[in-house]
Amino acid sequence: MAEQPWRLTRWADCAGCAAKLDVGSLARALEALGPVRDPRLLVGPATCDDAGVYQLTDDLALVQTVDFFPPVVDEPADFGRIAAANALSDIYAMGARPLTALNLVAFPAGELPAEVLHAILRAAAAVLEAAGVALVGGHT
Repeated sequence: MAEQPWRLTRWADCAGCAAKLDVGSLARALEALGPVRDPRLLVGPATCDDAGVYQLTDDLALVQTVDFFPPVVDEPADFGRIAAANALSDIYAMGARPLTALNLVAFPAGELPAEVLHAILRAAAAVLEAAGVALVGGHT
């Protein structure tokens, strides 16, 4: 994409993991939920992991994660690739194999050209495809 007069990072007060709550603040916030009493939950809120693990059968578990962070770079395609790889890494970190993914999009409509969003989504989809992951939908 040619150089543009805008920067994606303009919409980010802090970038990447810097946008997260620290572990102590997160743990205190999650305490308000109380314990999860489902014995099939193997990894849940109490561990502050980036993914949860839920036992489906004796030999099969579902690993779920959701990821969202503000732009860490200004190039739309680079941001799409980073976002997809970051989301996949949470599944890999749990020792699991990603099968499907959802897009979660927050975009300043009317403030950036639609091509910016298209470039982000295309690049993310390419990373998912290369990993053998099916993009099954999403939310804006």
